[in-house]
Amino acid sequence: MMSIKRFVKNWTLPVAMGLGMTIYLLFHIVPILQPVGRWYFPYNGKMLPICAFAVLYVTFCKIEFRKLKPVRWHLWLGIEQIMLVAIIMVFIIGFHAQGEPLILMEATLVCVISPGAMAAAVVTAKLGGNLEEMTTYTLISNFISAILIPLCFLALPSISATAEEGTVRFVHLFLAILWKVSVILLLPMLAALLTKIILPPVHQLITSVRDLSYYLWAFSLMVITGTTLMNIVSAWATTTFFFLFAVALMALFVCAGQFALGRYMGRFCGKKIETGQGLGQKNTTFAIWIATAFLNPLSSVGPGCYILWQNIVNSVEIWHQRRKGIELSS
Repeated sequence: MMSIKRFVKNWTLPVAMGLGMTIYLLFHIVPILQPVGRWYFPYNGKMLPICAFAVLYVTFCKIEFRKLKPVRWHLWLGIEQIMLVAIIMVFIIGFHAQGEPLILMEATLVCVISPGAMAAAVVTAKLGGNLEEMTTYTLISNFISAILIPLCFLALPSISATAEEGTVRFVHLFLAILWKVSVILLLPMLAALLTKIILPPVHQLITSVRDLSYYLWAFSLMVITGTTLMNIVSAWATTTFFFLFAVALMALFVCAGQFALGRYMGRFCGKKIETGQGLGQKNTTFAIWIATAFLNPLSSVGPGCYILWQNIVNSVEIWHQRRKGIELSS
């Protein structure tokens, strides 16, 4: 039992993903469970924002708000994100991508243009990084994405607007994205701040539970993984295995590249943990939403696969950190 507990503790994220896939397949394949799956399906979309709110609320409860301030590496990481997006847009527009190549490039764009995940702050804290600096960058990254997404999406061939309706579309898209970002980020922050001021005992109880936000995030990951597998199964009927494999391979390349690029940049300011997480870990829930809402639905498979790769990276880093801690204490 102790070895099982240790395994689950060290590999919480892969276990959560495995559970998400298993639960979805059970309710999708087993005939007796299929009616329950169909009943739950309309509520699945509401589970993701609830999970996101819970993770962010607990994370914000543990933050010292007076320590949230920009530092130098925030600027360079923001510039890096903008440059990566610009390179992808040059490829899309310069090569006049159409059909499956366009969908592949859109999936790549979504994996890069999406903001950093608030869960990155959770992982950063577990790896010994600075929670407040990471949280501040996440807020900056969301603001950058809210500006870049409408600008870039309106230039894509699949949703390009005419000159007459371009301004209307831009404003509508910009406000839609900005509203979603604001709801995801600001409401949990406000709730945490009010809890700290008005309900100190509740705030103390929440902050006293060790790794609460981490395990809430693991539950959220289980829901996201099941949803991603559902999207892949749906996409299977409209495309080929080789194209889905290409999207998954692209997501792996982009994920590894962003983590490596972020950590490399962090060497120059002594913040490898923060910069790696800031550039590499994306808000994949948000990425899947913008892909399905504004682009070809098949492009959502990209951030869906990105979930798998980024959490494998996180799991290995957390395992390595735990092992290093054990070695230092022995």
